[in-house]
Amino acid sequence: MAGVTQMTDRRTPLSPLLTRLRDRSPGLAASLLGGALAAVLGLGSFAVLVTMLWISSPYPDSGPSGALHIGAALWLLAHGVELVRTDTLAGAARPVGVTPLLLLVLPVWLVFRAGRDAVDVDEEGDLPPVAARTALSGVVTGYVVVGVAAGVYTSGGALRPSWLWIAGCLPLLAVTAAGAGVWTAYGRPRGPLPPLARRALDALPGGVRRFVTADARGWTRASLRAGLAGAAVLVGGGALLVGASLVWHGGSAQDSFLRLTEGWSGRFAVLLLALVLVPNAAVWGAAYGLGPGFELGAGHMTGPLATGAPPALLPPFPLLAAVPEAAGPWSWAVGVVPLAAGVTVGWFTAGAAVADGKARWSWARTAAVAGVAALLCGALLWALAALAGGPLGVRTLARFGPVGWQVGGATVGWTALVGVPVAVGAWGWRLREREPGADGPGRGKRGDGDGVVATPTPAPAATPAATSAPVLPVSLPVDETFELYDFLPSDAVGSSWYDDAARESRWSALRKAAASPESMEVAAPPDARGAATPTEPREVAASPEPREASPSPEPPEGATPPEPPQAP
Repeated sequence: MAGVTQMTDRRTPLSPLLTRLRDRSPGLAASLLGGALAAVLGLGSFAVLVTMLWISSPYPDSGPSGALHIGAALWLLAHGVELVRTDTLAGAARPVGVTPLLLLVLPVWLVFRAGRDAVDVDEEGDLPPVAARTALSGVVTGYVVVGVAAGVYTSGGALRPSWLWIAGCLPLLAVTAAGAGVWTAYGRPRGPLPPLARRALDALPGGVRRFVTADARGWTRASLRAGLAGAAVLVGGGALLVGASLVWHGGSAQDSFLRLTEGWSGRFAVLLLALVLVPNAAVWGAAYGLGPGFELGAGHMTGPLATGAPPALLPPFPLLAAVPEAAGPWSWAVGVVPLAAGVTVGWFTAGAAVADGKARWSWARTAAVAGVAALLCGALLWALAALAGGPLGVRTLARFGPVGWQVGGATVGWTALVGVPVAVGAWGWRLREREPGADGPGRGKRGDGDGVVATPTPAPAATPAATSAPVLPVSLPVDETFELYDFLPSDAVGSSWYDDAARESRWSALRKAAASPESMEVAAPPDARGAATPTEPREVAASPEPREASPSPEPPEGATPPEPPQAP
């Protein structure tokens, strides 16, 4: 028994560790499974698509294995991995590095969902959420393992991936998308700055540091939103330019589409390839509108400032048929696209700087936020341009698409040159709209200045000391012909106010009013000397006879007061 007790005592300190590992192991296992499942779903989607095209093809030279190899290679290409084509007519290997941006959407969405779902393993809420580091590492590890297996599988096919690109692109995409999913699952928390950013902030001068740290969350969010809006306008405007050029060169595009293949399955494949390359064409159009343009071969630029025609050895493809032959006077009209992007950046910045008619920032900070938004917009266009282009072969097709740093620099220049003045001007215009006193006299504002007309405040009632007669609450009958002014005294002391007949009629009226349930306010008459007698408000009684100095009249001697009317 003693030995058993000692063994039990020795195991007791290990139980918390085992419990912790047992609680974490389901979250880690589920994260690994979620990442692997996201990769398998993406691979399966591409494999099914390629297999359907292979089945419908009239010339199925390769078997199902070749179709599966091509599907896995396309899945790797969607991550930005550069492929090498070996089955060329010359026998030499040719690189394929243009990433279809539309194919990139599916892997990013699947990894994002895997990272978000890995946090909430227990739906009933019995266990706490999985730690962010555990969920992120599990999803990334599971996804990369399946990606490496796909690379090994496709290494013997006609399209072989580059292992250097696999080592760089797969983990980068998995960490970015899964990290966004985990961050979303935790409610998008905002933690402290990284040590490197904190040291860089401390190295700034005091005035600049205070300028940056004041309302850092607000201006960061506003600049990010304005930058994304400007990038969306640029890409959308590029898509409009491509569509207009396709309509203009409709005959050439149709001829190239018909010359590529004859069967309906082949034409469907060409149409599908053109659709997945539409986002690339939109980025190319944005680069054309910004000014730098894009490359259609080694050293040949096509843009609004270029004068030469595109090379004649371009592959026949509908989207390439829409490339303008040479720049002309109409080419300057494409400047509307970056101009609209700059106006959008400035307008969004001014909307964040002025809220509810009140200036949130000064004009200097508004201009600085617009400049930061221009930098973010340029960085985003730089990344898109780098992904939208790449090599499609050697020699003439060694470089195909826009140059990233040129597109990014032009984007920053356009959006800053147009966006900063627009932001400052819109800031002043919005403040002028809500200027205090702009509603005119007799009008006011309620709350945050919504222009609501305020009700005029009534003047305060005069105090008894400032009036000529005190106000006594008495009960009077309600009659349409009844006038309160009938009971007001005249200024003369010896007037008919003190006549016997008048005093009797007033006394009768007061007796009748005492029996009525309604009350009104009546000014008491002054005393015989013409001065107001300040008395406390009281209910006028009918039985006691007022004194001589009282403003209330006495009934005449020998007169019998009339009986009050009976209440109905």
